[in-house]
Amino acid sequence: MVARVMAIMAALAAITAGPNLSAADKPEEAQEGIGTFGAFAASKKWTPPQDSAVLKKLAGWQDQKLGVLITWGTYSQWGIAESWTLVTTRYPWNKRPEKYAKLDDRAYMEEYENLITTFDPVKFDAGKWAAAFKDAGVKYVLPMAKHCDGFCMWDTKTTDYKISAPCCPFHVDPRADTVKEMCRAFRKAGLSTGLYFSKADWHCPYYWLPKLGPGPGLGPNYDPRKHAAPWRQFKEFTWKQVEELLTGYGPQDILWLDGGTSGIDMDGMVAMARKHQPGLIVVDRTVRGPNENYLTPEGYIPSHYLPYPWETCMTMGNHWPYAPHDHFKSAGVLIRNLCRIVARGGNYLIGIGPDASGEFDPVVYVRLSEIGAWLKLNGEAIYETRPAQPYESGDCVFTRRQDRTVYVIVLSKDDNGTLPERVAIPGELAANARRFTLLG
Repeated sequence: MVARVMAIMAALAAITAGPNLSAADKPEEAQEGIGTFGAFAASKKWTPPQDSAVLKKLAGWQDQKLGVLITWGTYSQWGIAESWTLVTTRYPWNKRPEKYAKLDDRAYMEEYENLITTFDPVKFDAGKWAAAFKDAGVKYVLPMAKHCDGFCMWDTKTTDYKISAPCCPFHVDPRADTVKEMCRAFRKAGLSTGLYFSKADWHCPYYWLPKLGPGPGLGPNYDPRKHAAPWRQFKEFTWKQVEELLTGYGPQDILWLDGGTSGIDMDGMVAMARKHQPGLIVVDRTVRGPNENYLTPEGYIPSHYLPYPWETCMTMGNHWPYAPHDHFKSAGVLIRNLCRIVARGGNYLIGIGPDASGEFDPVVYVRLSEIGAWLKLNGEAIYETRPAQPYESGDCVFTRRQDRTVYVIVLSKDDNGTLPERVAIPGELAANARRFTLLG
């Protein structure tokens, strides 16, 4: 199955500048977003950064193509939809465990937050994860520092709702500051790191006022315009947490902000963050504006080339965190996703989550190994490339390097599909090719 996907790369090599270059081979003007190799202009959906250090780091991030997001917390013990069972609104995907389904919202929150007293991920091995990611061809990793439930996976000084709290069994382990352990191990393996951080915090008494109980959704359970004092305290709390993460955990490339919360002076917080981490890429998801340095379509791949920086974030299985008996995408699906995303101008962020013991499902390691095997053979058509016009044609997608080498990636239709005996190269590409080389 995977082999049918692996041996599918043909390269149009050494397309060099000359008198008969087609429009498809000339450097593109930047129009509504990103031009060729780092030329930025405004977009209706995307506001280009003005900081040259951010632009440089953003271009480097676009070279990396493949990342991993690690979703992990006390909820891994129950195998549920991370924090989302806490809200009062029920959906098919955020059902509460049957044992607690009949509890009222306050009582359920008490049981949920009591998970801290049994969270003991003794099999956690950041070095093992780093080796698996590196072998897979992953270039950057985003450990989850905090999800919406407010549980901190680092040794914060802002709250006792953290993995290093005395009531958490794992606090005695020298690896208890899991964010520090992960960032250190990943950087040692040569991987870039960033941090997932939820601005929404349902444990924080300044976000969900205890007297009002759990809220129906992502936002605070009160109107900040009518209750300025707790909102001001929440803003200070959030800034302190972000500053901790950006001063005590080594160099970070990305601050990946979830939760959609506004009104905490993002411009000021980002300025503070970049004072500590110059050039930091900030992804204030779904908010739009100058603090959303790239866009993050979740769970889907845009259907065509997009002229601005973007990243599809998508689970390897059916869930972001660990879920018992999860169904994982095949290596073929993951590789085809990567190829289409890169040809359309994006990066691919694959979501995985360890179980309560701190270990990934064995299938995760298999998939990472399979992706890595394919990229070892064909990675030059993925890394440090940009989309090449006409971007796609049938089951072919096109990328190119700055030296004008163009790659034609031929994709099977599915895991059981066969590759065509012949591939038709679009006329303008074929007409300007000096030689053809089959990778591998």
